[in-house]
Amino acid sequence: MIRRNIPNALTCGNLLCGCIGVVEAFHNNLLLSCILIGIALIFDFFDGFLARLLKVASPIGKDLDSLADMVTFGLLPSIIVYQLLMQSIPDLFGIWKAYPAFIIAVFSAIRLAKFNNDPRQSDSFVGVPTPANAMLIASLPLIVHIEGGMWKDMIINTNNLLIFSAIMSYLLVMEMPLIALKFKSFGWAGNEARYLLLLSTVILLLTLKIVAVPAILVLYILLSAIDNVMKKNR
Repeated sequence: MIRRNIPNALTCGNLLCGCIGVVEAFHNNLLLSCILIGIALIFDFFDGFLARLLKVASPIGKDLDSLADMVTFGLLPSIIVYQLLMQSIPDLFGIWKAYPAFIIAVFSAIRLAKFNNDPRQSDSFVGVPTPANAMLIASLPLIVHIEGGMWKDMIINTNNLLIFSAIMSYLLVMEMPLIALKFKSFGWAGNEARYLLLLSTVILLLTLKIVAVPAILVLYILLSAIDNVMKKNR
């Protein structure tokens, strides 16, 4: 009984991080909200990993995971972007411009619903996964806080944030297969794109640090596109 509920307990940890993160984001404690997304990502990885390892995966666990992801990786990132937009808007008469941040939550819900019902997504993802989208959004306040300067001017910009919200919402539901780090074997053949992504991620993080996160997502999409072309030519 306890063994069967270990993955679900981790999923609930993910949800708890999301709930607290939402409260902190509305209090404008964005750095804490971003840290909570990072902790939730760990819970999200290990709940699925342990469910497969312990062979206790269940429909309830799958639904619970999606509900937790909707809060932590859908709603919370939207609130973070909303607060960044509020910082970029010079007067109260323009606060309506911050509301489009919540299209990220809407498209995250669509993405999660598609994932639960799309048989194509057993070995790869179709569209950017909500945790990856949340990780990118969580990096923005950290970049502003750590790097400042031109990065702050680029991020705390109403037009840039509105365009960013639209692009990320589209990427969540785009009909493009993306690499999933699910290894059926650990050989090079068939896993070239996965190993290149992991190696490039390490190099980018070591050289660019927190600024590497947006670059990693761009690289992820490019490598996935190249991998799709290579598969078609085989």
